[in-house]
Amino acid sequence: MGWIEVDLRLGDVHSLKAKRSVVRPIIAEVRRRFQVSVGEVDHLDLHRRAAIGASAVGADREHVVRVLDSVERLVAERPEIELLSVGRGLRTTEDD
Repeated sequence: MGWIEVDLRLGDVHSLKAKRSVVRPIIAEVRRRFQVSVGEVDHLDLHRRAAIGASAVGADREHVVRVLDSVERLVAERPEIELLSVGRGLRTTEDD
């Protein structure tokens, strides 16, 4: 299993309502394309910042890494946002 968190600066956004109109479609597209759990995880009260987290579970590490890489690329390619940072982690049953 693995997770990714992307910290974003939103472009021309001046309210929380406008923020939702940018963040919600990104979350929906990530969920639809990659079948992962995804949601806004930080900066909930800031209108020009957002953090989106996603997690994936797979039978092998390589598949999970590919999915997380794809999620990062999809978000980074959005013209209306600036990708500030990315954090990720992987865990296996042997990690206990």
